[in-house]
Amino acid sequence: MSLAAVFLAAFLAATVLPFSSEAALAGALWLEPARLWPLVAVATLGNTLGAVVNWAIGRLLAGFRDHPRFPVDRQRFARAERLFRRFGTPALLLAWLPVVGDPLTLVAGVFRTPLWLFVPLVAAGKGARYLVVAGLLPLS
Repeated sequence: MSLAAVFLAAFLAATVLPFSSEAALAGALWLEPARLWPLVAVATLGNTLGAVVNWAIGRLLAGFRDHPRFPVDRQRFARAERLFRRFGTPALLLAWLPVVGDPLTLVAGVFRTPLWLFVPLVAAGKGARYLVVAGLLPLS
């Protein structure tokens, strides 16, 4: 499996599409265990860039929050904003989690988390996850 395939799988897995970047990384490492660091690096980069796309979509959605058809009413939006302001930025280290991670990156965009803060936190969490995945594999 090529670096580009792992990058693409990791990028798509960071969106709402049902992809398994861990399986792609594991398969690539099984085929080429000597490429551990480049494969972990491109998986981390692809997944982080996918999260940046979610962040950007969140930024765009924020502009529609006063629209009558916005899916969240003002009270719930204000409550979500308070919670995110309190826990959100450090929680970006958990953006790798299934189910909650991708929406968390979208919400970070909605609430205008600065990109300079968003990227290193998300990349650290996602990179750590890929290192754990690689460490669990019986590579020779």
